[in-house]
Amino acid sequence: MLDDIGWLLATHPAWLVGVAVVFGLLVGSFLNVVICRLPRMEEREFLADSVEYLAEGGGSSSLRLAALQARQEMGEEAEYNLWRPASHCPACRTPVAPWRNVPLLSFLLLRGKCGSCGAAISWRYPLVESLCGLLFGFLAWKLGWGWPLAGALLLTAFLLALAFIDLDTKLLPDRLTLPLLWGGLLFNLQTGQVPLASAVLGAVYGYMTLWLVSNAYKLVAGRHGMGGGDFKLLAALGAWLGWTMLPLIVLLSSFVGAVCGIVMLSLSRIGRGQEIPFGPYLTAAGWIALVWGEQIVNGYLSWLSR
Repeated sequence: MLDDIGWLLATHPAWLVGVAVVFGLLVGSFLNVVICRLPRMEEREFLADSVEYLAEGGGSSSLRLAALQARQEMGEEAEYNLWRPASHCPACRTPVAPWRNVPLLSFLLLRGKCGSCGAAISWRYPLVESLCGLLFGFLAWKLGWGWPLAGALLLTAFLLALAFIDLDTKLLPDRLTLPLLWGGLLFNLQTGQVPLASAVLGAVYGYMTLWLVSNAYKLVAGRHGMGGGDFKLLAALGAWLGWTMLPLIVLLSSFVGAVCGIVMLSLSRIGRGQEIPFGPYLTAAGWIALVWGEQIVNGYLSWLSR
Protein backbone atom coordinates (compact mmCIF):
# COMPACT_ATOMS: atom_id res chain seq x y z
CA MET A 1 0.00 0.00 0.00
CA LEU A 2 2.82 2.39 0.83
CA ASP A 3 4.36 1.68 -2.56
CA ASP A 4 1.05 2.58 -4.21
CA ILE A 5 0.86 5.85 -2.28
CA GLY A 6 4.46 6.64 -3.21
CA TRP A 7 3.73 5.91 -6.87
CA LEU A 8 0.63 8.14 -6.78
CA LEU A 9 2.53 11.06 -5.28
CA ALA A 10 5.50 10.58 -7.60
CA THR A 11 3.39 10.50 -10.76
CA HIS A 12 0.69 13.05 -9.88
CA PRO A 13 2.28 16.40 -8.91
CA ALA A 14 -1.07 17.97 -8.01
CA TRP A 15 -1.73 15.24 -5.46
CA LEU A 16 1.76 15.67 -4.04
CA VAL A 17 1.33 19.43 -3.63
CA GLY A 18 -2.09 19.00 -2.03
CA VAL A 19 -0.84 16.41 0.43
CA ALA A 20 2.19 18.57 1.22
CA VAL A 21 -0.01 21.60 1.98
CA VAL A 22 -2.25 19.60 4.32
CA PHE A 23 0.78 17.99 5.95
CA GLY A 24 2.34 21.44 6.33
CA LEU A 25 -0.76 22.75 8.11
CA LEU A 26 -0.59 19.84 10.56
CA VAL A 27 3.14 20.32 11.12
CA GLY A 28 2.55 24.05 11.57
CA SER A 29 0.02 23.32 14.28
CA PHE A 30 2.61 21.24 16.12
CA LEU A 31 5.26 23.92 15.59
CA ASN A 32 2.98 26.37 17.41
CA VAL A 33 3.21 24.09 20.43
CA VAL A 34 7.01 23.89 20.10
CA ILE A 35 7.35 27.67 19.73
CA CYS A 36 5.18 28.32 22.76
CA ARG A 37 6.31 25.58 25.13
CA LEU A 38 9.95 24.76 24.41
CA PRO A 39 11.34 28.04 25.82
CA ARG A 40 9.18 27.60 28.92
CA MET A 41 10.36 24.02 29.31
CA GLU A 42 13.99 25.13 29.19
CA GLU A 43 13.31 27.94 31.66
CA ARG A 44 11.63 25.53 34.07
CA GLU A 45 14.54 23.09 33.81
CA PHE A 46 17.04 25.87 34.47
CA LEU A 47 15.07 26.99 37.50
CA ALA A 48 14.81 23.40 38.71
CA ASP A 49 18.58 22.93 38.43
CA SER A 50 19.20 26.21 40.24
CA VAL A 51 16.78 25.27 42.99
CA GLU A 52 18.45 21.86 43.33
CA TYR A 53 21.87 23.45 43.68
CA LEU A 54 20.70 25.93 46.30
CA ALA A 55 18.69 23.34 48.20
CA GLU A 56 21.78 21.11 48.49
CA GLY A 57 23.85 23.77 50.21
CA GLY A 58 24.84 26.36 47.63
CA GLY A 59 24.37 30.03 48.48
CA SER A 60 23.27 31.69 51.71
CA SER A 61 20.81 30.24 54.22
CA SER A 62 18.03 32.57 53.05
CA LEU A 63 18.57 31.48 49.45
CA ARG A 64 18.53 27.82 50.50
CA LEU A 65 15.23 28.34 52.34
CA ALA A 66 13.72 30.05 49.29
CA ALA A 67 15.03 27.21 47.11
CA LEU A 68 13.41 24.57 49.31
CA GLN A 69 10.09 26.39 49.12
CA ALA A 70 10.40 26.78 45.36
CA ARG A 71 11.24 23.10 44.93
CA GLN A 72 8.16 22.15 46.95
CA GLU A 73 5.98 24.38 44.78
CA MET A 74 7.51 23.01 41.57
CA GLY A 75 6.92 19.47 42.76
CA GLU A 76 3.23 20.24 43.10
CA GLU A 77 2.91 21.58 39.55
CA ALA A 78 1.45 19.46 36.79
CA GLU A 79 3.69 17.85 34.18
CA TYR A 80 4.68 20.31 31.47
CA ASN A 81 6.11 19.27 28.10
CA LEU A 82 5.17 19.27 24.42
CA TRP A 83 2.38 16.78 25.06
CA ARG A 84 1.00 17.74 28.47
CA PRO A 85 -1.08 19.56 29.46
CA ALA A 86 -3.43 19.30 26.50
CA SER A 87 -4.00 22.38 24.35
CA HIS A 88 -6.13 24.93 26.21
CA CYS A 89 -7.22 28.55 26.02
CA PRO A 90 -4.64 30.80 27.73
CA ALA A 91 -7.44 33.07 28.99
CA CYS A 92 -9.99 30.66 30.50
CA ARG A 93 -7.80 27.50 30.66
CA THR A 94 -10.54 25.45 29.01
CA PRO A 95 -9.13 22.44 27.09
CA VAL A 96 -9.50 22.84 23.32
CA ALA A 97 -11.76 20.16 21.87
CA PRO A 98 -10.30 18.24 18.90
CA TRP A 99 -12.88 19.68 16.48
CA ARG A 100 -11.83 23.17 17.57
CA ASN A 101 -8.16 22.41 17.01
CA VAL A 102 -8.16 21.81 13.25
CA PRO A 103 -5.28 23.82 11.72
CA LEU A 104 -6.40 27.12 10.18
CA LEU A 105 -9.99 25.93 9.61
CA SER A 106 -10.94 26.17 13.29
CA PHE A 107 -9.52 29.69 13.51
CA LEU A 108 -11.64 30.77 10.55
CA LEU A 109 -14.83 29.08 11.78
CA LEU A 110 -14.41 30.50 15.29
CA ARG A 111 -13.61 33.93 13.80
CA GLY A 112 -10.39 34.12 15.74
CA LYS A 113 -12.02 33.73 19.16
CA CYS A 114 -12.05 31.06 21.86
CA GLY A 115 -15.17 28.90 21.56
CA SER A 116 -15.60 28.91 25.35
CA CYS A 117 -14.86 32.42 26.62
CA GLY A 118 -14.67 34.48 23.43
CA ALA A 119 -11.12 35.68 24.05
CA ALA A 120 -9.16 36.58 20.93
CA ILE A 121 -6.86 33.88 19.54
CA SER A 122 -3.38 35.09 18.70
CA TRP A 123 -2.72 35.69 15.00
CA ARG A 124 0.51 33.72 15.48
CA TYR A 125 -1.25 30.36 15.31
CA PRO A 126 -2.84 30.68 11.85
CA LEU A 127 0.23 32.53 10.56
CA VAL A 128 2.62 29.69 11.43
CA GLU A 129 0.19 27.06 10.12
CA SER A 130 -0.43 28.91 6.85
CA LEU A 131 3.24 29.68 6.32
CA CYS A 132 4.24 26.07 6.94
CA GLY A 133 1.53 24.79 4.58
CA LEU A 134 2.51 27.21 1.81
CA LEU A 135 6.23 26.48 2.12
CA PHE A 136 5.64 22.72 2.15
CA GLY A 137 3.40 22.99 -0.92
CA PHE A 138 5.95 25.12 -2.77
CA LEU A 139 8.77 22.69 -2.00
CA ALA A 140 6.66 19.77 -3.22
CA TRP A 141 5.93 21.61 -6.46
CA LYS A 142 9.57 22.55 -7.00
CA LEU A 143 11.37 19.38 -5.88
CA GLY A 144 8.91 16.59 -6.59
CA TRP A 145 8.75 13.26 -4.79
CA GLY A 146 12.01 11.97 -3.31
CA TRP A 147 14.64 12.32 -0.62
CA PRO A 148 15.48 15.95 -1.45
CA LEU A 149 11.87 16.87 -0.66
CA ALA A 150 11.93 14.97 2.64
CA GLY A 151 15.10 16.75 3.73
CA ALA A 152 13.80 20.15 2.63
CA LEU A 153 10.55 19.70 4.58
CA LEU A 154 12.41 18.70 7.73
CA LEU A 155 14.82 21.61 7.45
CA THR A 156 11.96 24.04 6.80
CA ALA A 157 10.04 22.92 9.89
CA PHE A 158 13.09 23.40 12.12
CA LEU A 159 13.86 26.80 10.60
CA LEU A 160 10.31 28.04 11.17
CA ALA A 161 10.35 27.00 14.81
CA LEU A 162 13.77 28.55 15.40
CA ALA A 163 12.84 31.83 13.72
CA PHE A 164 9.74 32.41 15.83
CA ILE A 165 11.38 31.27 19.07
CA ASP A 166 14.26 33.69 18.48
CA LEU A 167 11.80 36.49 17.76
CA ASP A 168 10.05 35.82 21.06
CA THR A 169 12.99 35.08 23.35
CA LYS A 170 16.22 36.05 21.54
CA LEU A 171 17.31 32.45 22.13
CA LEU A 172 17.96 29.52 19.80
CA PRO A 173 17.53 26.35 21.90
CA ASP A 174 20.18 23.63 21.71
CA ARG A 175 17.28 21.16 21.63
CA LEU A 176 16.62 22.33 18.08
CA THR A 177 19.96 23.57 16.73
CA LEU A 178 22.02 20.51 17.70
CA PRO A 179 19.61 17.86 16.33
CA LEU A 180 19.34 19.98 13.18
CA LEU A 181 23.13 20.02 12.81
CA TRP A 182 23.59 16.28 13.32
CA GLY A 183 20.51 15.56 11.25
CA GLY A 184 22.02 17.45 8.32
CA LEU A 185 25.24 15.45 8.50
CA LEU A 186 23.34 12.17 8.78
CA PHE A 187 21.00 13.07 5.91
CA ASN A 188 23.88 13.87 3.58
CA LEU A 189 25.76 10.77 4.71
CA GLN A 190 22.78 8.61 3.76
CA THR A 191 21.64 10.38 0.59
CA GLY A 192 24.78 12.05 -0.78
CA GLN A 193 22.73 15.09 -1.76
CA VAL A 194 25.64 17.20 -0.52
CA PRO A 195 29.08 15.53 -0.38
CA LEU A 196 29.83 14.56 3.20
CA ALA A 197 33.13 16.46 3.19
CA SER A 198 31.30 19.64 2.15
CA ALA A 199 28.68 19.10 4.85
CA VAL A 200 31.30 18.59 7.57
CA LEU A 201 33.27 21.63 6.43
CA GLY A 202 30.00 23.57 6.29
CA ALA A 203 29.32 22.76 9.94
CA VAL A 204 32.85 23.72 11.01
CA TYR A 205 33.13 26.86 8.88
CA GLY A 206 29.60 27.93 9.79
CA TYR A 207 30.28 27.81 13.50
CA MET A 208 33.73 29.37 13.29
CA THR A 209 32.63 32.21 11.00
CA LEU A 210 30.13 33.71 13.42
CA TRP A 211 32.27 32.82 16.44
CA LEU A 212 35.12 34.87 15.01
CA VAL A 213 32.80 37.75 14.08
CA SER A 214 31.27 37.80 17.56
CA ASN A 215 34.63 37.73 19.34
CA ALA A 216 36.10 40.38 17.05
CA TYR A 217 33.11 42.58 17.84
CA LYS A 218 33.71 41.98 21.55
CA LEU A 219 37.29 43.20 21.24
CA VAL A 220 36.05 46.43 19.67
CA ALA A 221 32.78 47.07 21.51
CA GLY A 222 33.38 45.22 24.77
CA ARG A 223 30.42 42.87 24.35
CA HIS A 224 29.44 39.97 22.12
CA GLY A 225 27.62 40.85 18.93
CA MET A 226 25.54 37.67 18.83
CA GLY A 227 24.77 34.58 20.86
CA GLY A 228 26.11 31.06 20.62
CA GLY A 229 22.82 29.85 19.18
CA ASP A 230 23.55 31.78 15.99
CA PHE A 231 26.88 29.94 15.64
CA LYS A 232 25.13 26.58 15.93
CA LEU A 233 22.35 27.58 13.53
CA LEU A 234 24.81 28.59 10.80
CA ALA A 235 26.75 25.38 11.47
CA ALA A 236 23.52 23.42 11.01
CA LEU A 237 22.79 25.20 7.73
CA GLY A 238 26.32 24.40 6.59
CA ALA A 239 25.78 20.74 7.49
CA TRP A 240 22.62 20.61 5.38
CA LEU A 241 23.64 22.76 2.41
CA GLY A 242 27.44 22.46 2.31
CA TRP A 243 30.15 25.02 2.86
CA THR A 244 29.70 26.62 -0.57
CA MET A 245 26.34 28.10 0.52
CA LEU A 246 27.75 29.80 3.62
CA PRO A 247 28.93 33.04 1.94
CA LEU A 248 25.50 33.50 0.37
CA ILE A 249 23.72 32.85 3.69
CA VAL A 250 25.96 35.23 5.63
CA LEU A 251 25.69 38.00 3.03
CA LEU A 252 21.91 37.69 2.65
CA SER A 253 21.20 37.53 6.37
CA SER A 254 23.55 40.43 7.15
CA PHE A 255 22.12 42.63 4.41
CA VAL A 256 18.48 41.99 5.29
CA GLY A 257 19.22 42.31 9.01
CA ALA A 258 20.97 45.65 8.47
CA VAL A 259 18.13 47.01 6.32
CA CYS A 260 15.48 45.89 8.82
CA GLY A 261 17.49 47.36 11.70
CA ILE A 262 17.78 50.74 9.95
CA VAL A 263 14.06 50.75 9.16
CA MET A 264 13.10 49.88 12.75
CA LEU A 265 15.43 52.56 14.09
CA SER A 266 13.96 55.18 11.78
CA LEU A 267 10.44 54.19 12.85
CA SER A 268 11.48 54.20 16.53
CA ARG A 269 10.51 50.55 16.86
CA ILE A 270 13.82 49.84 18.59
CA GLY A 271 16.29 51.96 20.53
CA ARG A 272 19.92 52.56 19.71
CA GLY A 273 22.00 49.73 21.15
CA GLN A 274 18.99 47.44 21.55
CA GLU A 275 19.62 43.81 20.63
CA ILE A 276 17.95 42.41 17.51
CA PRO A 277 17.60 38.64 17.09
CA PHE A 278 19.70 37.48 14.14
CA GLY A 279 18.17 34.00 13.94
CA PRO A 280 15.16 34.97 11.78
CA TYR A 281 17.47 36.48 9.15
CA LEU A 282 19.71 33.41 9.19
CA THR A 283 16.73 31.09 8.79
CA ALA A 284 15.29 33.13 5.93
CA ALA A 285 18.66 33.28 4.16
CA GLY A 286 19.16 29.55 4.75
CA TRP A 287 15.79 28.74 3.21
CA ILE A 288 16.53 30.92 0.17
CA ALA A 289 19.86 29.12 -0.21
CA LEU A 290 18.06 25.79 0.05
CA VAL A 291 15.69 26.62 -2.80
CA TRP A 292 17.64 28.99 -5.06
CA GLY A 293 21.19 28.85 -3.73
CA GLU A 294 22.77 27.04 -6.66
CA GLN A 295 21.11 29.33 -9.21
CA ILE A 296 22.22 32.45 -7.33
CA VAL A 297 25.82 31.27 -6.90
CA ASN A 298 26.11 30.01 -10.49
CA GLY A 299 24.59 33.21 -11.82
CA TYR A 300 27.02 35.31 -9.82
CA LEU A 301 30.03 33.26 -10.95
CA SER A 302 28.83 33.49 -14.55
CA TRP A 303 28.53 37.26 -14.22
CA LEU A 304 32.08 37.49 -12.81
CA SER A 305 33.51 35.45 -15.68
CA ARG A 306 32.23 37.84 -18.34
